[in-house]
Order: sequence, then structure tokens, then C-alpha cells
Amino acid sequence: MKKHLRNVATAALICAALPLAACTTPEPGPASSGSAGASSKGTGSPESTQAPGSEGSAQSSAGSASPSSAAPTPAAETAAQKRLDTLSLEQRVGQVLMMGVPAAGATATDLGIVQKNHVGNVFLKGRSAVGLQGTAAAVQKIEATVTQKTTGGVGQFISTDQEGGKVQVLKGPGYSSIPAGLTQGSWDPKTLERRATGWGKELAESGINVNLAPVADTVPASIGAANAPIGAFGREYGKTPGSAQAGSSAFAAGMVSAGVSPVMKHYPGLGRVSQNTDVSHGVTDTVTTRDDETLEPFQAGIDDGADFIMLSSAYYSRIDAKNPAAFSDTVINGMLREDQGFDGIVISDDMCDATQFRDWKYATRAKKFFDAGGTMMLCVNQDAIGPITAGLVAEAKADPGFKAKIDAAALLVLKVKDGL
Repeated sequence: MKKHLRNVATAALICAALPLAACTTPEPGPASSGSAGASSKGTGSPESTQAPGSEGSAQSSAGSASPSSAAPTPAAETAAQKRLDTLSLEQRVGQVLMMGVPAAGATATDLGIVQKNHVGNVFLKGRSAVGLQGTAAAVQKIEATVTQKTTGGVGQFISTDQEGGKVQVLKGPGYSSIPAGLTQGSWDPKTLERRATGWGKELAESGINVNLAPVADTVPASIGAANAPIGAFGREYGKTPGSAQAGSSAFAAGMVSAGVSPVMKHYPGLGRVSQNTDVSHGVTDTVTTRDDETLEPFQAGIDDGADFIMLSSAYYSRIDAKNPAAFSDTVINGMLREDQGFDGIVISDDMCDATQFRDWKYATRAKKFFDAGGTMMLCVNQDAIGPITAGLVAEAKADPGFKAKIDAAALLVLKVKDGL
């Protein structure tokens, strides 16, 4: 799946000099009922009737970084290590964070937060109808924050959530109207790949290099619309692992052909829960196992060379009952790294506004995620970035073992950015 594109380190500074061009919540949809085989530890939070991204959450890879084409070569790894050696601790922390800004355009305050906290990756959140040229102008303003002082000259991953249906952040002139996953999944895979290539080219022309899609979750027909985060909005590609795999793989291949890195989500699967982690607490899958057949679409993405896999925020009682997937060493290292052989970026879904994480302070959420082996934390709440950055820097200074985890995560991000 992977494809060579431009080197990120130099691309950012070039783009920043150019003049400006002329994990997400679905849009409101029908309420859903509980699903079979899943439960919630929650405290009675209402189920979501909003689609991922409408309030800025992701359902949730200078100027900009570019998708890779193969596993990093020894030369690329050496180059990434040399680049890491030039970065301060604060800049390394910035490389492992992805901050949300309004899709229609970041404010001066937003850009100031990016600069102050050395943020190395940005997510265009919410909904925008400014069109392709307006988005390109907004992206160039973000890219202009890349300097030696902020990111050490390292380019940014600029991402959005362009699945289709209720989850399409970018609309307006220049953008296609993308149907929901279930409709896409009804097409021949070659047709879907061709159309996804076109959608990806629209993103690439906007300056976006990462799309937080496709959904690789399987929503069984027995659950369907009772699955609040996915099935209620028809975000899945089919009702079986085979159909989910065919659709998600075709969509991902189209993105890569267009020069955009896809993000397979939400590992290890969000199709069997009844509540939405964006707006509910204690959401738990009581069915999925470590060798579940619903992992097959993710394995296909890994085998195709995916650079990113996004974690679910749910608990999985038959895998690790004590921790949500984003805090689970068993899920990240045991399953994703060891069982399935993934060596790319493990990105979280939004961990700042999601109700699932309300019991932990922002900095604690970040520490737990990186302690468990996560690579990049998505946070759609700009005001949380300062406390998260300060907490991670302080923890890394106090604990050499934790600093090693931050360094390893930053190095992996640089490998994917640098060329591959």
C-alpha cells in the first residue's frame, strides 16, 4: 500500500515560504438503542445522537509530512535518529501530539498554542464549508508555524476526518460529496479504490497528508444501528469481517494512491458496543477476544503497509478488563505489535473531550497512553495541550524510563515522516 512521496523535513519549510492559496463526531443522526453482547460501566450518560466530528472530536500522518512507501530503511532510521538528536525534549513531546483546530481555519490563539507547545501534528476538526482553496489557505497558515524554534524544522502531519456520510469534515467547492461507508462497501473494490483516489487527491491538493479513515470495524447485522458510534450512522463497510476488510482496504489503497496516509480505526474494533465513547463513560465490549475474526480488516491494513492504526477508547473485558484500549499494554504491545506485527504509528482517538476518559486529568491520560506503548495522542481541545505538554515533559525529566518511551515514540514519528 505504501508509496514514496516527498521528504517531510524539507517540505515544511518550503511550503511555509509559499504565498497562501486562493476522530470525529458524526453529524446529528437518529438515536440508537443498546446492542447485543455489549455492556457499559457507565453512570447513565445518554447515548450519542451526534456523528463523530461535529463538535470537533475524532472517531476517531515542513509544512506537511508525506505518507511512506515501505518499512523504514536503515538509512531512514539513521536519518531519523540524527534528527531526533537535534530536538529538545519539548520538541520531542510535540512530535507525539496531534492537536485539533477548527477546520475552517485556526485562530491566532490556536496557532500560538501550536508554536508555544512545539506541536508537530494538527487535526482539522468540526465541519467546514470553505471549500478546497479555503482549506489550503488555512493549512498554509498552520504550516507557517514550522520553524527551527518550534519543531526543529520537522514538518507536520496535517489530518482531518473525511470518511463520508455523516463524517465528512471538509465540504464546499472542490470537495466531493462522499457517501457513507455502507454505500461505499456496496461498490466493487476497484470502483471504491478509484473513487477514494479522487477524494484523496482533493485532500492532498488542500495540503492534508493524513486522513483519519477508513473505519475497519465490523458491525454485525444482529447489532446494526444499535451500535451507537458506527452502525447508527452506517460508517462500517459491511456486516462481516470480509466485507469490512474489502471496503476498508480499497478505501485505504485509494488514499495512498493520492498521496495521503490512511488511518485504520478503531482497533481492536468498535462494532459491538452500544454506547459512544465520545459522550458516554465506561463503554465496554464484552465479546471481542484477542484472536477475534473482526481483527482481520486491521491485519489486512497492516499487511498492506499501513502507517497508522487508531485505537478504540472502549474497554474490552475479554482482553484487558482493567484498562481502556488506549491504556492497555496488552492491546498495544501484546496484540497490535506482537500478534499482528504492526510497526507503525499507534494513534489514539480523541482523549481530551471524550467522556470515556473523564476520570483522569489530561496529563494523566497522556502518561497512561504513552506508558502503554502509544505513539501519538490526539487531542481536539486546544486548551488541554498546555497541561499535557507540561505533564509529559515533567514526567520525562523525572523518570528516565518514561523519557525513553517518549523518545521511542518521537523516533517512530520521525521515521514515518522522514522518508521512508
